[in-house]
This record gives sequence, C-alpha cells and structure tokens, in this order.
Amino acid sequence: MTDQPVSSAAPPYRVLARKYRPATFRDLIGQEAMVRTLTNAVAAGRLAHAFILTGVRGIGKTTTARIIARGLNCVGPDGAGGPTAEPCGVCEHCRAIAEDRHVDVLEMDAASRTGVGDIRELIDGVRYRPVSARYKVYIIDEVHMLSPQAFNALLKTLEEPPAHVKFIFATTEIRKIPVTVLSRCQRFDLRRVDMDGLVRHLAGVAAAEGVAAAPAALALIARAADGSVRDALSLLDQAIALAEGEIGEAQVRDMLGLADRAQLFDLFDLLMRGQAGAALDLAAEMYAAGADPAALLQDLLELTHWLTRVKVAPQAGEGPTVPETERVRGRAMAERLSLGVLTRTWQLLLKGLGEVQAASMPLPAAEMVLIRLIHAAEMPTPAELIARLAGAGDGAPGAGQPTPTVEARGPSAAAAPEAGPDRPRAALAGGGAVTAPQSQPQPQPAAPQPQSFAEVVALCGERREAIMQAHLRNNLHLVQFEPGRIEIRPGEHAPANLANRLGAALSQWTGRRWIVAVSGAAGEPTLGEQAAAAARAERAEIAAHPLVQAVLSSFPGATIEAVRGLEPAAAPDIDPGEGGDGA
Repeated sequence: MTDQPVSSAAPPYRVLARKYRPATFRDLIGQEAMVRTLTNAVAAGRLAHAFILTGVRGIGKTTTARIIARGLNCVGPDGAGGPTAEPCGVCEHCRAIAEDRHVDVLEMDAASRTGVGDIRELIDGVRYRPVSARYKVYIIDEVHMLSPQAFNALLKTLEEPPAHVKFIFATTEIRKIPVTVLSRCQRFDLRRVDMDGLVRHLAGVAAAEGVAAAPAALALIARAADGSVRDALSLLDQAIALAEGEIGEAQVRDMLGLADRAQLFDLFDLLMRGQAGAALDLAAEMYAAGADPAALLQDLLELTHWLTRVKVAPQAGEGPTVPETERVRGRAMAERLSLGVLTRTWQLLLKGLGEVQAASMPLPAAEMVLIRLIHAAEMPTPAELIARLAGAGDGAPGAGQPTPTVEARGPSAAAAPEAGPDRPRAALAGGGAVTAPQSQPQPQPAAPQPQSFAEVVALCGERREAIMQAHLRNNLHLVQFEPGRIEIRPGEHAPANLANRLGAALSQWTGRRWIVAVSGAAGEPTLGEQAAAAARAERAEIAAHPLVQAVLSSFPGATIEAVRGLEPAAAPDIDPGEGGDGA
C-alpha cells in the first residue's frame, strides 16, 4: 500500500488593502510633510510623548501609528540599533509589531471601549516598564469615541507620562477631541491622496497582481475612493473579481452604478436646451442600465463644476488626463452657457441631491429635480429680461420678437405714469421697482428730527439698531427731553457707554448735535414699564365691562388672553355708473 501525499492547504486570500499595507514611511503616498517631520524628529532625538493622527477613513492613520511604533522599537538586524525612521522589518520587534503580537505595543479600539474604567486599566499598566521593547506604545484608534470622563482620567498621565511610554491616537473627528487633550499631543493631519497619485498607486498594484486595467477604469475607482487609499484598493479588489481579463471602464461604471460619460454629456445638453421628454427618457434609460439616481445627480454636479472651471479658466480643460471627447464637448458647452446659468444649475442640483438622498423613492425625486432644471433653463436671466424690457420701450421691436407684457402688481403699479413721446418708459427691475430717468434724480429725503423720546426709540429701530432700541425701551428712564438734548437715568442692566453711543448716533442720523446727559433723578418709568401698565389698565377695563363679565361667568375657567382693537370696515367701492341718476 502506497502512502498518498497529503496536499498542503492553500494559504488564505488576503485582500489588497491588507496585502499592500505600507510597512515603512517610504511606502506612504501623499503624506510627504508628515514623513519629513517624523524623520527629522527621529534623527534629532526630539520624539514627542504623544501623537495624534487625523484624516478621512482609509487614509492610513492606524498604519502610520504602527510604523511609528516599529521605528521607535526597532533594534536593526544586528540587534544594536536605535530609534529609526526606517525600521528594518527583520528584527524581532518589527516582525512582532507587524503581526500584531507584540506585548509592549497595545492597540485599543475606543469605539468599543469608551468608559473611564477602560482608561483606568490602561493607566494602571503605564507605570510598568516594557517587557522587551525600548518603549511601551499605546495606540488608541477612534479616540474621539471616548467619554468625557475617560478623557479627564487620561489628562494627567498624558501630560507627564513615564519616559518609557508613548501614546499614539488616531481619529476621523478631530473636532470632537477636547482641546485639553490636543494641547498635550503633537498633531499630524493626513491629507487626502490626490487623484493622479491614487491612479498611479492603483496601476502599480494592478501590475503587481498581473491584472490589466484601463486608465479610465482606474480613474473612476480613484474618483469614487475620494482620496482614501483603502477604499481605492477595496474597489480595485472588487473590480478584479468582476472582470474577466482586463478591467474596463464600462465594467467599473456598472459596478459603481455610474452613468456613461457620453450619456451624461447628452443628458446635460438636453437639460440646458429645455427638452423635457428626451431628457427624462435618457435618464430612465441610464437608470435601467444600473445608474443610481443619487450618483447621477452627483455626476451632473461634478460636470457642472468642471464646466464652470473651464468657463472661468479655459486651461483647466486642456490637461493631459482629460479625454478628447470631454475636452471638445466641454469647451463647446462652456462657451455656450453663461456663468449665471451654470451657478443656477449648481444650486438646483445641490439642493436636489439632498432631496434624492432623503427620498423613499429616489427615481421620481431625481426626475422632479431634472424637471426643475428644465424649467429653469427656459427662464431668461435677469440681464436678458432687462434687455427685453428696454428693447420693448424703444417702440421698434425687432422682427419676429413679440413685445413682452409686464403685469403690474400692487398699488404702486396703478400709479405708474404712462409712457409717451416726452416721457421715456421706465424699466422694471427686480420686484417691479421703477427706475427714474437720469435727467431727473430723486430728491434726497430730509433727515429725521425726532420730537419725543418715543420717536428716538422708533428711529433706532428704523436704523436697525435693535440692541440699542431694546436698552432704550427697557433699561432707560427719561428725565427730560427736548430736541437736541436728552437727560436719562440708565438702569442697572444698561451698558456704561449707552449715553455716548446714543448721542453719536442721533448726531449722525439727524445732522445736528445732540447732547445725552446722565442724571441722578428718578425720571419716568421705562417705555416697557409704561406699555405694560397701559396693557394692564386696558385689560382691567375690558374685564369690568358687563358683556365680558357675562361671557366669563357663562364659561367657567375662561380667561382674557389678548385685547385687540377692531379696525373700521372699509367702505364698499361704488361704481359711479351703477347709480340710478349717476350721482
């Protein structure tokens, strides 16, 4: 009987995000400033006792923390090295930290251990020296999830830790970290990786995996990752599993639920031309092909932004990474559309995107946004409307151009003078305001001259001095008033400089000098107290009325909530032609 060879099991598959995790500072992409700072600090021996790393998800915060821990504890291949910015990767400490089994490098997830008890347990171990490494390193991920009590328990240890302890914090929400903690740490902001750098990194990973990928497909993955290296590698992993052979642009679009770029240009062109039927049909076709409604609006937003950039800076559309189709069609669209139309489209799409994301039926919500865009595309801009109205007033409109009809609204429209040969027609702008001829400037209104303290308070309201008006009404007692001079007694809640401010403001508004003096006399009650007293007297008078008393007695528990005066009824309009004798 022959022994059958036992086949060894294949090693488990490691996702690309773990397989290509950086092991040294040289492997980090897009973080040159942080790498240079840490390298110089290690070389000069100026190592902080606490670091805090912040950035978007998947940018490399935990990976950077582990690289720092390896660099602090690396002893080199010969076992005689010191802290270095380039860990060797072969010594016992480097290998143990890379495999997450080093006893002196402790990682803690603050999202699952948020309480003060967890931090006290951590602090109890700080006083003990490391077992085998040079430093005991505490890596706390998502540190912003700690409770306020946990942060307070950490403060003293964080400010004066033992010489053998280093803290490394990682967070995506730096604003949630107390400033008392931030002031005790050396902060590093990990930047989003730019699209070109991310595409180059993805191309290198694809080449290392022996997978062919179209540059346009990698660009789509990099744009969807939004600067996150881990997200980009996860999407590349998914695209490799989806594709059979080369990763193509169409396959990535289907995977991400994105619209075809050429169809997106067609849809945007139809929207700007106001062709509702064709635009909705194309949107439905793109949805049936797998385009997500929210992603469709996001693509339209991105296209609007790109066209606006080409409009204000034409060189933005001439980059080497811009496809020929987008370069040609984008330049033509940017030249045809005005900046006002593009900004209006951006605002409508931005508002509509939030509606689609919150809607229970995304497709109908997206179609309503597109209909809004189509309706807005048919509307003239304010400049075009003014030009049409000005052209209509010349008395000689162009051939084939109908004279625009302006519907007058409000009492001011009824009093507008008719246009004639000696009176030019007024151009209506904004909300129907009439622009006077330049030869007859409007007279300047006379400066106000308040004749009572109540008029002074009202003038403050007209001049939008609400705070001063509130102090004058509620915290000021009038002693004497005459035009040009006021004596007052400020209350305990009035500002110390209220008299000077009031005098300066009145002098500026009225064009004459006003003196506001502070007096020790009692003066009158404040205007607020006078108004309250008048309201109480009126309420008492109303309550004493026999009819009101009868109502209150008929409805037990009823109270007088408010007292309002009755406005006299308007007299009916009588047509002079409808009377019997016409009188």
